[in-house]
Amino acid sequence: MLSPRETVWTLPTYHPPLAGREGLRLDFNENTSGCSPRVLERLRRIEPDDIAKYPERGPVESEVADFLKIAPEELLLTNGVDEGIHLLCETFLEPGDEALIVVPTYAMYRIYAKAAGAQVIGVRATNDFGFPAQQLRNRVTTRTRLVAIANPNNPTGTVASAEELIEIADAAPDAAVLIDEAYFEFCGQTMLGRWRERRNCFVARTFSKAYGMAGLRVGVLAGDAEQMRVVRRVASPYNVNAVALACLSEAIADQPYIDQYVSEVLEGRGRLCSVLEENGIEFWPSQANFVLMRAGSSRAEAAQFVGEMRRRGILIRDRSSDESCEGCVRISLGSRAHTDRLLAALQEALQANRASQEASRS
Repeated sequence: MLSPRETVWTLPTYHPPLAGREGLRLDFNENTSGCSPRVLERLRRIEPDDIAKYPERGPVESEVADFLKIAPEELLLTNGVDEGIHLLCETFLEPGDEALIVVPTYAMYRIYAKAAGAQVIGVRATNDFGFPAQQLRNRVTTRTRLVAIANPNNPTGTVASAEELIEIADAAPDAAVLIDEAYFEFCGQTMLGRWRERRNCFVARTFSKAYGMAGLRVGVLAGDAEQMRVVRRVASPYNVNAVALACLSEAIADQPYIDQYVSEVLEGRGRLCSVLEENGIEFWPSQANFVLMRAGSSRAEAAQFVGEMRRRGILIRDRSSDESCEGCVRISLGSRAHTDRLLAALQEALQANRASQEASRS
């Protein structure tokens, strides 16, 4: 009887709660205003022949490389950042190799590395969810072949410094060191081009978050030109669809739209943190478009708070199942008008949550 590899049976599953998302979507770190109007206009001009042809990635890769100020041969467009992670695992990991991740973090690092047969070692963040640079370096061995670092991290929003990342690359010279900058636009720190100093460094970017194109699934994997030539050997030549390629040029051309949206998100992030502080709610300073806060001391209390917000038309993400995050929820930020709605609902939900917790303890 046909049976999958044993590794497949042991993979952790990732089931994002995408069904029934009625309300203001502040649960998946998406752009709450949507993509640029220029992208919508380009979509309206898609012709049947554009869909019938196999997509040509090269010209758009050159445009994106020019935008990022790197060489075209240092860049590969991918089907979202997820494909970039998958390609690195397929390129560099053998069964029995080790992959290092910081926990809590994005779930797909673990899943793709385990699918390649690697042993995944989670290094816990510091008590305040800071980057555990020394602990991570201490876990590097001769078997370490991948280090995956979200920067800013998800779900905490914390950032590792460029110096710390370079030290990790130095400590693991035989490993691919992925710096996932999915939330770059909200913090401004990047490692783009640093692979010219450390050839084992790779950087991932996405057009799903600030650019509002999550449904089109387009990302970037960038690194040393020689290393990227190897990665391309395991990539499909048609991995990014024609519609995404057609829209990408318009998306990067409309930087005023992105700048305005990011500005409103950063303003909203500050407003949310102020409200949490005023209410005595524990939270962690974030450099991304979301904030992690403690809604209670247990998973049940976090779930109750998520429900209180949903009843007020606001969707937020329960992160209680993540390492060290019991009782925590993550709230995405969006436009100024959406932040107004969020904060009004938040004050009501906090009061309801507080009353419920007091009643259960009396």
